Amino acid sequence: MAVTAADVKALREKTGAGPMECKNALTECGGDMAKAEKFLKEKGLAAAEKRAERATNQGKITIKHKANEVVLVETTTETDFVARNPEFIKLGELIAERALEKGYGEPNEELNGLVKDLATKIRENMALKRLKLIKVGENEYADSYLHGDGAIGVVVVVSSDKPDSFKNEELKAFIHDLALHVAAFNPAAISKEDIGAERIKEQEEIFHKQMETDEKLKGKPANVLEGILKGKINKWLAEICLLDQNFVKDDKLSVAKALGEAGKKVGANLKIDTIIYFKVGA
Repeated sequence: MAVTAADVKALREKTGAGPMECKNALTECGGDMAKAEKFLKEKGLAAAEKRAERATNQGKITIKHKANEVVLVETTTETDFVARNPEFIKLGELIAERALEKGYGEPNEELNGLVKDLATKIRENMALKRLKLIKVGENEYADSYLHGDGAIGVVVVVSSDKPDSFKNEELKAFIHDLALHVAAFNPAAISKEDIGAERIKEQEEIFHKQMETDEKLKGKPANVLEGILKGKINKWLAEICLLDQNFVKDDKLSVAKALGEAGKKVGANLKIDTIIYFKVGA
């Protein structure tokens, strides 16, 4: 059966393969479009397996909201060029939509299949690196922020003892600023209480060793050294804990103070319940 230019064009539109590959596939399959499509897909999957070890350090964070749920997705690929490809961007959106639709809280075979299909077509190694689904309670409000065309994605969830306060546009804007703050400073935790004792002990040991080699501290009494160590730990905690950090929109206020003031304006007690920070390749 003769292979026509129209057949080649139709197969290219379906598979994204090159014209000669499509022509050869149709010839190999006797002009049967369905068989040729399967032939190309199998060939592409085999090639994808060979690419699987190549690093995927470029990509995009996608965030989608739906009713009382928010999903963050990190899709990665080999090159910045492909990371900007509309089909790759659409892939992240499709995965996010599917996760919201079906309640997926982590990567699975179905979602990885979507990635493999596009990787086969574009011929770069790709991966669904992370996926996080957040449930937003009736007394909570979630906002998100994407930075640098999706290089960083953040979701912040705040609760209120008066949920109607979330109708206030100024409060909504403040919560969005909290998301922007998290994107800028990437706090390790919301509060000091969220930092594990083991991590604090590890940092104490680091500071203690640094102090042992500090000539200015030689001969200082034990109680003085203990006070200095405590001061260093408190400063470190303030730097990595969201509530103790200087607020990005007013560095004269801590985030805790800014949160309190925002609550006073709407007559409510506010609490930051969740912060999620995704950075491509991190």
